[in-house]
Amino acid sequence: MSEALPTRLDPALVARVRDWIDRDPDEQTRSELRGLLAAADAAALAERFAGRLRFGTAGLRAELGAGPMRMNRVVVREAAAGLVRFLGGAPRVVIGYDARDRSDAFARDTAGVVAASGGEALLFDRPVPTPVVAYAVRHLGLDAGVVCTASHNPPRDNGYKVYLADGAQLAPPADRQLAAAIDEAARGAAVAVAPPGHPGVRLVGDDVIDAYVEHAASTLVGAPAPAIVVYTPLHGVGCEVTLRVFERCGLTPPHVVAAQARPDGAFPTVEFPNPEEAHALDLALADARRLGADLVLAHDPDADRLGVAVPTPSGWRRLSGDELGILLADHVLRHGSGSDRLVATSFASSRRLSRLAAEYGVHYAETLTGFKWIVRPAQEHPEWRFVFGYEEALGYSIDPRVRDKDGITAAASVVALVTELAAAGRTVGDRLEEIHARIGHHASHGRSIRLEGAWAHGRLREAMALVRSAPPTRLGRFRVAEVVDFAAGGALPPTDAVALLVDGGGLPLRPGGRLLVRPSGTEPKIKLYAEVVAADGAPATIVAADRAAVGLTAVAARWLADLPPVAPSDV
Repeated sequence: MSEALPTRLDPALVARVRDWIDRDPDEQTRSELRGLLAAADAAALAERFAGRLRFGTAGLRAELGAGPMRMNRVVVREAAAGLVRFLGGAPRVVIGYDARDRSDAFARDTAGVVAASGGEALLFDRPVPTPVVAYAVRHLGLDAGVVCTASHNPPRDNGYKVYLADGAQLAPPADRQLAAAIDEAARGAAVAVAPPGHPGVRLVGDDVIDAYVEHAASTLVGAPAPAIVVYTPLHGVGCEVTLRVFERCGLTPPHVVAAQARPDGAFPTVEFPNPEEAHALDLALADARRLGADLVLAHDPDADRLGVAVPTPSGWRRLSGDELGILLADHVLRHGSGSDRLVATSFASSRRLSRLAAEYGVHYAETLTGFKWIVRPAQEHPEWRFVFGYEEALGYSIDPRVRDKDGITAAASVVALVTELAAAGRTVGDRLEEIHARIGHHASHGRSIRLEGAWAHGRLREAMALVRSAPPTRLGRFRVAEVVDFAAGGALPPTDAVALLVDGGGLPLRPGGRLLVRPSGTEPKIKLYAEVVAADGAPATIVAADRAAVGLTAVAARWLADLPPVAPSDV
């Protein structure tokens, strides 16, 4: 006897939900949908079945749960089947995963799908940092790589990142082609998955990790001296490999924050496991004060991002992504030579790097956000030598072999930079002042507005529509002189972002201040980026510029906060 049709539910939606339950190998998510059906929760079901997850800045990412708009084993199996279709033939794919809930199951499912297609799956035998998997694709000469990770996202999220044979993440048109292949796989019968022990699945581990460690050590820029370094992996998977790289580089072993040393997908000591977040470094900074440390380093859970804090006479200071970006860029450029060198960053990052590149006489490229774009100029110009790339969201690359951000090699070079300065009796603050004296004091500030609830992504669309249709004419004391809509394309491919160019607001600033507004590609957040340039190097002028950058994001956040909630009928 069939189940009674829940009242108040669209029969077509109920049919889709029941079909999904029949395809789902996971009892937990099957039970979730059965419960929603029994409760006749139309809103929750409609949100979960409102479409399909699409590849964003760094692949698929969403909250764990049932349905095509959540991360679960059905979505992963269909993504893997689509990847196999997209690659064609009998592909060889390396598959890694972090310590988040379900990451290991997602990795095994992916390996099983690859093997069932006649391909070869090289599955890591333990959780590994994302940079290790990115390295493995080219090191092993494979057709693709997959990492099951949500990187720095909230604890309940997970995700699916894909690299192609060139070691880079998907960019157009490959992302659209893969999405079409996934849609095709989802319309077919249940995805075939090879059973455990299938000969098409081969475990990898020490051999690849050893090779990465050796290579990472070879990328170290500068000669480090002894230092007291406090390090936290934020409950992620970066600790073991990072310690090995430090040892191989001859660096002093860091003090690891004990409460955050072991991988734990529940992230019990942090609300958001992201070094950008306000309190993520609290335990590390407490240890640093107790030990009298020279430096604090923090990885996100998959160790592709790096947060840094340094001591100052007034207390510990966390470096912004733009500050660390310009420090590392200058460090790399002063330790090398040649006009064929290339540095790159995203359009959301500070424009400092363009001026630094001009000073050193090297090539500069500005791209869309995400390392799938930042690595492209080096591929398009093989005659240039890529030496550094970064984005303001704590992503850095000093290694052309790994075509993604790599928080492990960046951490080693930060130690070299800090200890080199200390040996000369100088600080990170001194170096920043020196760089700004050469290229101008750029004051930049970022702010994120996190949207909560089932319809957060709908509110993101509403927010961007508001910025386009009714942009503010003033932001506090600043007059909005021009609105630039990046959706129209131009020097960069079209993207969902708007820049508000502002006047000086009566302050001693150079022309060209701006506030950039864009939705996050990995979380339901609106991201604001302000940048102004001081008119001169006078201390009062610098203070005014710094306050202006912070003020711009604060005023814009208040303006956007008035956006009304989005109802399901509005989406």
